[in-house]
Amino acid sequence: PMGRRGPDRLQLLELGRGTAQHVLIGGRTGSGKSTLLHVLITSAALWYAPSELEFHLIDFKKGVEFKTYANERLPHARVVAIESDREFALSVLRQLDRELTSRGEAFRAVGAQDLAAHRAAGGQHLPRIVLVIDEFQEFFTEDDAIARDAALLLDRFVRQGRAFGVHVVLGSQTLAGAYSLAKSSLGQMGIRIALPCNEADAHLLLHEDNDATRLLTRPGDAVYNDQAGLAAGNSPFQVCWLSADEETALVRPLAALADANGWQPTQPPVYFEGSAPSDLDAAPRNTNAHAKAKAHELWVGQSSSLAGSALVPLPDAAGGNVLIVGQNREAAAATCAALLLGFAAQPQAQLLALDGEEADGPFGTVCAALAPRVRRVSAKEVPAQLAAVAELIDRRQTGVDPERTPLLMIVFAVQRLRVLRPDDSMGFDGGSSKSAADLLATILANGPEYGVHVVAWCDALNSVQRGLGRRALRDFDARILFQMSAADSSELIDADAASRLGLHTALLAVDSDGRRDKFRPCRLPTPATLTRLLAAASEL
Repeated sequence: PMGRRGPDRLQLLELGRGTAQHVLIGGRTGSGKSTLLHVLITSAALWYAPSELEFHLIDFKKGVEFKTYANERLPHARVVAIESDREFALSVLRQLDRELTSRGEAFRAVGAQDLAAHRAAGGQHLPRIVLVIDEFQEFFTEDDAIARDAALLLDRFVRQGRAFGVHVVLGSQTLAGAYSLAKSSLGQMGIRIALPCNEADAHLLLHEDNDATRLLTRPGDAVYNDQAGLAAGNSPFQVCWLSADEETALVRPLAALADANGWQPTQPPVYFEGSAPSDLDAAPRNTNAHAKAKAHELWVGQSSSLAGSALVPLPDAAGGNVLIVGQNREAAAATCAALLLGFAAQPQAQLLALDGEEADGPFGTVCAALAPRVRRVSAKEVPAQLAAVAELIDRRQTGVDPERTPLLMIVFAVQRLRVLRPDDSMGFDGGSSKSAADLLATILANGPEYGVHVVAWCDALNSVQRGLGRRALRDFDARILFQMSAADSSELIDADAASRLGLHTALLAVDSDGRRDKFRPCRLPTPATLTRLLAAASEL
């Protein structure tokens, strides 16, 4: 049920019969489209058990439309994406594509043609899947691989989804312009729900000869049409009003009800919030990633995909260092904290922090919370520490130090460490022939092969070139970029992708395998959280 049709009848949404398999919803801002989507999701969740119905919810709007379903752990929700980015939404489509392939194989095994026949043949009980995408045209705002892949996958779903029990609900404020799905794909959407909108959108949503939307004047006025927009299928109705408090009250008991009935999801739900940083402590997989990952693959945030974790490789080979570039100081400190915690899971690992900022800065706070396991080195002590690390590498090269205890050295705020600049670093120890810049270059080039890895944060490309030198870039196989100009991004990773990052997103680029992963760095943890996570990492 979606609302009232006439004085004594309800308007029902019916999916899975004939050509009524997918839904296209359109309405301008303030027309009631978001309320209608909430009514559809809440009503369906109240009518059907999670074993019968599974939701994949993607919201491209700059808001928190679907957050209630994540907060209340709606059991029907397999994926809830709030203020989603295009990369994550595409990963959801790819996961659904794999589900269609899997269901096709299961259907062939029992000789079934569709979901009903598969159930009748005694196959594994599979729920119907409903994919809901609000403002779906965001997929097509750029003419790139994401737009092309999304168009192909959505076209497959609307053409083949009927047989596999997969239904698509697409909502948009406007269907006009170039940023939309192909008309051939939209033509497969048998059910159209039109709210107040302009004439051009009405003709695209319904039919050029169907002018029923001109009678829609109030928010919530709508036309339900299950004949692909033809006028003969019009059914005017009023969307029911569902307040946020009432929605929460209706959804909240469903998780407990599912538990009481003994229902368990086949896979844990995924909640993605693109408008906020990830949390180092909130999700169990964040700490488990340190134990389950490869020896030198460390968690730095939540990936913009269903993979869940963004992992930085630190191989004992040339280039096994990490360069972090961008002006997001707190995100850089939080990322370094995550790397320190991940590296601490290795037995006897040594952790050094060369801090170019004040002791009460964000990274200094991290070091204090992780002391004494992490040894903080102030700016004036940096030259002597670099000399000690370079000497350690030399001993390992000559076989004097066969144990090769792993060592991670964070160089934070390179732009503040004047001693690393070639013209400021000569003769720092009164007798060494090597400057601090030369020693750091040696460590970057030779250290990874002997278990010594460097993570360096610079606020801008100019700081990288002044503090590390142009040649040093080749010694950083992994690079993490925050928001920056297109020119700086192109210089660092041969692509301008970092210029399109949001406030809470970053880009992980790994040269050795050509990987470009968008992810959400974690927020800066509290000292108490850092202390507890360090204790947990040390026990792994």
